[in-house]
This record gives sequence, structure tokens and C-alpha cells, in this order.
Amino acid sequence: MRVGVPKEVKNHEYRVAITPVGVHELVEHGHEVFVERGAGVGSSIPDQEYEGAGAKLLDSADEVWGNAETVLKVKEPVAEEYHRLREDLVLFTYLHLAADRPLTEELVNRKVTGIAYETVQLPSGGLPLLYPMSEVAGCLAPQVGAHSLLKAQGGRGVLMGGVGGVANAKVVIIGAGVSGQNAANIALGMGADVTLLDTDLDKLRLSFWRYNNRVHGLASSKLAIRQQVLEADMVIGAVLIPGAKAPKLVTNDLVAEMKPGSVLVDIAVDQGGCFEDTHPTTHADPTYQVHNSIFYCVANMPGAVPNTSTYALTNATLPYVVAVADKGWAQACRDDHSLALGLNTHAGALTNAPVAEAHGMASTPLDEVLSAGGPS
Repeated sequence: MRVGVPKEVKNHEYRVAITPVGVHELVEHGHEVFVERGAGVGSSIPDQEYEGAGAKLLDSADEVWGNAETVLKVKEPVAEEYHRLREDLVLFTYLHLAADRPLTEELVNRKVTGIAYETVQLPSGGLPLLYPMSEVAGCLAPQVGAHSLLKAQGGRGVLMGGVGGVANAKVVIIGAGVSGQNAANIALGMGADVTLLDTDLDKLRLSFWRYNNRVHGLASSKLAIRQQVLEADMVIGAVLIPGAKAPKLVTNDLVAEMKPGSVLVDIAVDQGGCFEDTHPTTHADPTYQVHNSIFYCVANMPGAVPNTSTYALTNATLPYVVAVADKGWAQACRDDHSLALGLNTHAGALTNAPVAEAHGMASTPLDEVLSAGGPS
């Protein structure tokens, strides 16, 4: 199979979809890998390393997309890339379609086979290709939130913790999944007073033992959220419903009552966000003010640490990429139901029900698509 890896073009997106290790593995399996020149520079991976692993370097994104049967990306295609989408193409990347109707329509209308990293799901319910980036985003959230709390950044001027006789910053994390747990870990390490909210009591019990009862775990409800948010210096939104839009848990009215200079970091922004006033921002202009609070809603947070993120992502995606290249997308999906759940679009059909529901569109059952998917 011919596999293409273009350079990412989203604002301040420095990650790349594959490492030289991944290229070597695909080449060893007999596949051709085309990498756009400079694609790995932002992740501190020079072109020579890709060439040494067996990749063929191409000068332009058009060449990479045009030569590839399967395109690997990190982030969803943006408008300037739409013209490269075509019917015989397999696109394997983060798509987050529930929050992006224009892209959903483009993929459907252009009959692209779109497989989304974030909806590949194990029988246990785990999301193996979202997991590493959720880890990274969770670890970053208290860091960027702490920066936004600085008075010069418009925040309350509160230190996360560490000064005797002064209250530590109160950090409230809504969602105790992968990103929430990692956010709690970093915030706790920074000295903050940390509270985790979730409706899943098992996750809260896990945090009890993981943090030796140093993180407060509370069963989430509208009242609990309200009480905790009003006391918070920083709120981190980390709620995920696989493939679907995130629920809006912090309203505009509630933000209006928060402490002046408080900070809200929405990790769920890719899925629409879990704060009412969330809208995607970029690393170039990451924050905006709502009432007297600061919102940080960067839609590609792991792009801030691309070297770490690129290697973590390839570690997770490579087995699935090899399976798609070796067997073709349809057979790979038939052989692995977890991968099949990643299929969002094919031949003009929308195959992910939560995405269809988010946009009021019709969906086609996955089994129906796979039975008609042919050998590739």
C-alpha cells in the first residue's frame, strides 16, 4: 500500500502522524511511505531520519496526497485541504466530526473512507488511540491554567501552591477519565487543592487509592458542579462521550458568578466543549474573557509538546496502521471490531451514529458498510 504523511497545517500544529520507527515498520511490511519534506521538523525529527527509515520524501502536500492510497494525519483536514479529499482515499486521523459539520459534509460528499482515531474503541470501553493524547492534554491543562492565572495574563494572580500560611489554588476537574486523572496528578504535584467530579463512582474510587486520598472525589451533579465551580480558582473540563458532542456542564450564568480572574480550561473543546461559552482557540491566541473569567480552549493542546506527542501517538496508532496497510481497510475492520468502530464515513455514508445525531443526519449501520466494503 502507498501511505502518505503530509505536514500538518493547523495553527501551531507541530506534530506529525508517524515517526521514523513507524516508517521502518511499514517499509519492512512491503509498503511505500511518502512523507512531505519538513513534516517532522516541528517534532524535532529531521527529513534524513525518515529517509534513513525508508521513506520517500516529496516536496508538496499535493504530491503526498496524490500518491497515497491511505493518508495518515494527526489533526482533521481544514478547509485548505478539502480539495485533496477524494473517493478512493482512506483517511486515518483524528476527525472529531461531531463538532465539525463542514468537514462531515465534505467527507460524505467526496465519498472518503474516514477512520477516526478517537472512536476506535476496545471491548473494555477504552479508547486506545485517544488515550495518549488525553494523557498529554491532561498533563498540560494545569500548566496552561497556572500560566493563565498569572495577573499579567488576566488571571487572579494566584500561585498553585507551596507557600506556607497561604491557601493553595483550588482546582476543580470535571471528568475523572484519562485526561482528568492526569490533570489531577499534575495539579496535585504543583501544590493545588484538587477536586475531581464524575458520575462514575469507580473512577472516583480509583482516584482515592491512586492519590492516597489527597484528591477530593465527588459524585457529579448539577448542584455539586455549581458549588465547586463557584469556589474554584481553576476549572478543567475533561468530559468525554466517545464520538459525540460533550455535554455543556458549566453555563454562562454560572461563569458570571465565578471569582474574578478565575480560569477555565476546556480539554473537551475538540468535541464541542463542556462549557457553554467554549469556542476553539489556537496556540497563537489561546485565551479569551467571559464575564470576569479567562477561558483557555485550544483545540490541539498536545501540539504544544510535539516531540512527546508524536512518539506517544505513533506508539498507539502503528499496529492499526500496519493492519490497514497489510489487509486493506475493510478486511482490517472486519478482523478487528475495535478498529471498525473508528470508521466514520465511507462511500458517501455516515457510519457513526453519535456524529449523525449531532448533525441531524442519517447514518448507515456499520455491519452493512463492512459487508459491502469489498476486499480493500
